[in-house]
Amino acid sequence: MSRVPRRLDAPRLDAPWLAEPPLADLLAVLDRDGEEARVVGGTVRNALFEQPHGDIDIATTALPKEVMRRVTAAGFKAVPTGIEHGTVTVIADAQPYEVTTLREDVETYGRRAKVAFGRDWRRDAERRDFTMNALSLSRDGTIHDYVGGLADIAARRVRFIGEAATRIREDYLRILRFFRFHAAYGEGAPDRDGLAACIAERAGLAQLSRERVHMELIKLLMARHAVPALATMTEAGLLEEVLGGVPLLASAANMIKLEAALALAGDPVRRLGALAVSVAEDAERLRERLRLANAEYERLAAMADGWWHISHEWGEREGRALLYRLRPERFTDRVLLAWARSPQGVADRAWQSIATLSQGWTAPAFPLKASDFIQRGVAKGPQLGAALRAAEEAWIAADFPSDQAALDAIAEAARKGTG
Repeated sequence: MSRVPRRLDAPRLDAPWLAEPPLADLLAVLDRDGEEARVVGGTVRNALFEQPHGDIDIATTALPKEVMRRVTAAGFKAVPTGIEHGTVTVIADAQPYEVTTLREDVETYGRRAKVAFGRDWRRDAERRDFTMNALSLSRDGTIHDYVGGLADIAARRVRFIGEAATRIREDYLRILRFFRFHAAYGEGAPDRDGLAACIAERAGLAQLSRERVHMELIKLLMARHAVPALATMTEAGLLEEVLGGVPLLASAANMIKLEAALALAGDPVRRLGALAVSVAEDAERLRERLRLANAEYERLAAMADGWWHISHEWGEREGRALLYRLRPERFTDRVLLAWARSPQGVADRAWQSIATLSQGWTAPAFPLKASDFIQRGVAKGPQLGAALRAAEEAWIAADFPSDQAALDAIAEAARKGTG
């Protein structure tokens, strides 16, 4: 969880990881002999929020060919992953670092831009999206802020650099990023100018690839203030555009509360189901609109399949039967969805007992085999399959007996029923 930003009144940041190899070695190679290199972007922002810095990106005044020459001579591996845009991925001690030459936009075409390499750190900062993402950090810990990012971090305000509408037209995904970053780092109401620009430019969302929208939505669902951000998007007419259906905000909010109450890790697919899935057709729609992975779609479809039949009045017997059929992950998904949409609250002990059933009970394997029925005279083919299915259903209904007498009775009854 984000803490209060630290040392915003100081020109330097105490970041011990700057002096640790291999980062320190890589910066030493790039930050000398007339060239400058700094850590940039989300790494600096997260360090100020005392969050894990994640992948470290580096900006430099050196041109890509010079970057490759220097790092190769130092024994690092250089991969020209985006060299036409100035980016070289450097592998140092098995860790990847994206090193990008300073740039400024000459022309923009939506997400694409014609760029020119430069040496002006201010111009490079001004082409980024939000002020808190435009900070840079020298290897001695000096913080460089050209656009008011430090003040916005102190205020927990997500603010576009320059004119918000202009930044959005450069890449319409920035509409979703605005809400995602506000959910992760902001406090209170979103920046008014940014929100107004997102609403005015919302038609541009239709230009985005489904994969990119999917990625941003999943990240937003995991942010600490996801629900207020989703509520604002709904009020602004943006979330229905993304989902293609009416968002179920109360259900999503309850799901997040239930995960916390049960000490479960936040799950973006489960949260998406709570937000947008009631019936199987909803899962189908989301698969198309968000280009879901097969595993994501299958989980959502399983959540939608009869969740309304689950009740807090169930006993362990009914719970075990469902757990056997679904297995733990999908059982938890469906039970939590039913609980999130029930009138009972997070503290309801009956729901807690059902939802945590998998922690104390492991579904056994069906003990009867085809040979058990063949020995009883059941012929191979459809009759054998029907006998096995009938026996399994009877075994589940009997609450999974394991004693031989009960199993023999179940097998005999299934044989007679299919004879």
